[in-house]
Amino acid sequence: MAPFWSNISFDLLRSMGSNDGYVALDIGSSSIKMVETAVDKNSYRVLKLGIQPLAENAIQNNMVVDIAAVADGIRRVIQQHGVKAKRVVSAVPGRAVIMKKVQMPKQERAELEANIEFEAQNVIPENLENVNLDHQVLSSDTDGNRMEVLLVAVKKEIVNSYSEAIAAAGLEAAIMDVDYFALENMYETNYGDDSAKGIVGLIHVGAQNTSITLLQDGISTFTGDLSIRGSYFTEALASQAGLTIAAAEAFKLTGVAEENPDLNLAALVEPTSEDLAEEIRRTVSLYGVVPSDEGESLKILFLSGGGAKLTGLRELLEQRMGVPVRLSEPFRSFTVGKNIDRDFLLESAPSFAVAAGLSIRRPGDR
Repeated sequence: MAPFWSNISFDLLRSMGSNDGYVALDIGSSSIKMVETAVDKNSYRVLKLGIQPLAENAIQNNMVVDIAAVADGIRRVIQQHGVKAKRVVSAVPGRAVIMKKVQMPKQERAELEANIEFEAQNVIPENLENVNLDHQVLSSDTDGNRMEVLLVAVKKEIVNSYSEAIAAAGLEAAIMDVDYFALENMYETNYGDDSAKGIVGLIHVGAQNTSITLLQDGISTFTGDLSIRGSYFTEALASQAGLTIAAAEAFKLTGVAEENPDLNLAALVEPTSEDLAEEIRRTVSLYGVVPSDEGESLKILFLSGGGAKLTGLRELLEQRMGVPVRLSEPFRSFTVGKNIDRDFLLESAPSFAVAAGLSIRRPGDR
């Protein structure tokens, strides 16, 4: 079986290699987030980071459709911040990935490699010739006779669209991860020592997609997407306040509407925030547990993504979910280089959650 991602980091192990020419690029639907890190005294150090807006519709249906526009965006953010690294760690959208857990007889790695395609044919709803396929052993039964294996597949055209854009920018796509796993990697790196009994939720609010990951005792139990995304807040603002989409987006980000300074942003976005809270509650009820007085329950939510700091969202979610809701701190356990703008880092940190998780990946991680 030909490998597709160099070594996808399912078990969230830290990559403790030095900064040896790798840079992380989170290529999202509206912008590219860049992070370059190094190891400094057994911890990570942020060397470079930046955000570059992307042309509208450059990415559609989970793949890069405008190679030239994305390549130009990559070149701009790399050149603007003086990044010398040539090898890129990036990710495809988790919503484009097929993931299936299967039970198999316990076997050695070589035997598993020989059998995995046969097993995948039974559960992956795509012709295996058209997808890149990888796997990871998750656990073994206590009796040692069975093991649980995660199969991951993504269409080759999706992976190729990202790698081609990276190559067109004059760089090499060294590792292609999954954004869901990068978020988990970020959490493990920054909050792993705090893991306790109970469910932790990671909510990533992007412009075109909002993802949710539920972890129990630090182990991923569910990943998926919600229908309420960042653009919905913008569209709702435009409709309710009579603003253009561009003006509504600016209002959402700054809290000030130049056309009508009396508009109340928190009040206007509250209905959409309520819809998002209800979706999160339903998802946790189905795939995790709701807060209760007995047993394990949802104990905290972490918000990340460009929409994480939307006025009133964190407070409303905390009230509706009945648990603490915190903004993710992707660089919580990192040191920061002297050249990094601290104000920019503090203001923009939640947007870098995926990029931070990618930035510590290296070939050989498992």
